[in-house]
Amino acid sequence: MKEENKFLGTEKISKLLLKFSIPCILSLIISSLYNIVDQIFIGNSYIGYLGNTATSIVFPITIITMAVAWCLGDGAAAYLSLCQGRKDTKSAHIAIGNSILVNFIMSIIFVILGFIFMDKLLFLFGASSSSLPLAKEYFTIILIFIPIYMLGNVVNGTIRADGSPTFSMIATLSGAITNIILDPLFIFVFKMGIAGAAWATIIGESVTFIISAIYFTRTKTFKLKLNSFKINMKLLSNVIKLGISTFITQLSIVLISLVCNLMLARYGSKSKFGSDIPIAVIGICMKVFSIVINIVVGVIVGAQPILGYNYGAKNYKRVKDTFKIVLIITTIVGLIATLVFELCPGAIIGIFGKEANPLYIEFATLTFRIFLMFVLFTSIIKMSSIFFQAVGYPVYATISSLIRDIVVFIPCAILLPRFFGIKGVLYAAPIADLVGFIVTDTLLIIFFKNMKKDKVTESVTEVIRPSKKGVIITISRTHGSLGKRIGARVSEMLNIPFYYKEMISLAAQDSGLDKEFISKINTEKDALHELYLSSAPVKYATIAQEKIIKKIAESGSCVLVGRAADYVLRDNKNVVKVFIHAPLDIRIKNVMDSYKDTKEEAIKNIKRSDKNRRNYYKTVTNSEWGNLENYDLVVNSKIGVEASAEIICDYIKKIS
Repeated sequence: MKEENKFLGTEKISKLLLKFSIPCILSLIISSLYNIVDQIFIGNSYIGYLGNTATSIVFPITIITMAVAWCLGDGAAAYLSLCQGRKDTKSAHIAIGNSILVNFIMSIIFVILGFIFMDKLLFLFGASSSSLPLAKEYFTIILIFIPIYMLGNVVNGTIRADGSPTFSMIATLSGAITNIILDPLFIFVFKMGIAGAAWATIIGESVTFIISAIYFTRTKTFKLKLNSFKINMKLLSNVIKLGISTFITQLSIVLISLVCNLMLARYGSKSKFGSDIPIAVIGICMKVFSIVINIVVGVIVGAQPILGYNYGAKNYKRVKDTFKIVLIITTIVGLIATLVFELCPGAIIGIFGKEANPLYIEFATLTFRIFLMFVLFTSIIKMSSIFFQAVGYPVYATISSLIRDIVVFIPCAILLPRFFGIKGVLYAAPIADLVGFIVTDTLLIIFFKNMKKDKVTESVTEVIRPSKKGVIITISRTHGSLGKRIGARVSEMLNIPFYYKEMISLAAQDSGLDKEFISKINTEKDALHELYLSSAPVKYATIAQEKIIKKIAESGSCVLVGRAADYVLRDNKNVVKVFIHAPLDIRIKNVMDSYKDTKEEAIKNIKRSDKNRRNYYKTVTNSEWGNLENYDLVVNSKIGVEASAEIICDYIKKIS
């Protein structure tokens, strides 16, 4: 941990970004290939733009299935990472097995519903009488293989979390290369048309799935068993909670595509362009746009560990420097993309087929120049949203992420065409980009303004105090039950070291993180407290605490108060887990006496503190804070500090 911290806190930022960002960028671009190569080859075939219209109609429907797959896959991967941190070998395989099973069940449901409501779905997403036959042909083949399509995405995310990102990338790359090779073969050589594109896609996805499935015979940190697939609702709900943000993000893409396609079809039919050309063009536009965004996302995702560690260490200058470098890269990428889209839209469109229809060329040129006018702003918005996640500001991240797509774009895409016809749909994007950029920029200004100066290195140092071998007492307590004072008295009576704030100081010294930051990770941050607890800075702090608690335990008998020490030392046979509580009226009086609170303030602080301890404990341990069955001794401290300490000491003597 210490070497890793030194690396993230002192190594040249540009070198770290190259190390972390390049693999992310490559992985994301490879994923984008699946969505692009079909349209390139279809557009250059005899099928023409109607084929691209068909794939643009089907694409958002498949995103619905991917929303479920990625929710379960990312959730399972995140849960596996948590289990690795907890050294929990019992839960990981069940969570992964449950995710695979539920994903498979959902995929079968999607297949059944897809065939029952196929025509209605395709018309809903913008199909016309001209594009419907091609859309049905393409969708039918994709739909049959949706189970493999979804399973591949679930298991691939788990492979990355298991510590094999290279294998995961190889599996994805193999599928993409297969797709690229088979597309021209099926479409041009075998004259299979749009069906050939569909077959190339699902064979490519099958290759990814098969390679990923082979990995499951040689996993590192878990092993699937028969009982892995027995539904455990508690674990499954945790997986879904961890993946729900991915699900919401993907559904927002579906919603945007749905509104966009519907408006283009409706107002396109009233224009000289018709309904099929606009939908074909917008599909190409969005997929080209995704390459730009994936480059930006790859850079900022690679920067996350640098930002997370240094924010936790209060090395704010290094946080600012990293942000500046990422912002410069984002700006360069955004400006280059803007110049290309504004000056050379024809060259981009030409990649997707030399369409002779002048109306197609005209609308494509309009779309790239208007719809992607402020692609620079979009890039900065996306980068900033992930930046806020990296430094533990989930509310800011959510606002900057949703303001453009949901709050502004969708209403504008619905309202503007009433006044400006089909061009109104195109102008909705730059308006949303501008508003989203202003809001995001405001949040960035507030964030950096509130960010104080770098921490001042403290001259006082803490040391772990050697002790005799023997019992290690961990104390969990409700707020106001005087657990800290009772723990200190027990240490005096048994003549063993006492650790409370000392654990935080030691963790800060050992890890390089800031003491104040570590101290406050289990206090309420904002409305999305659980997301804050899963952020990178908090993870670093949690790891630092766990490491120092284990070191303290190795030094001999002691008393440890708080910080989920009972869970961290769960495998230590010398640990006695104590939980201290008291009636609410006594706790209120204790808080009023200790902190000079009014009664109302005391009640509010007790509720908030207990809630935060519960959330923190749940995140770190996946166990229930205050569940009396998890403790060796439960003490009601209404009898006072001295009597409570005597009960604990008597218990220790009897079991020794």
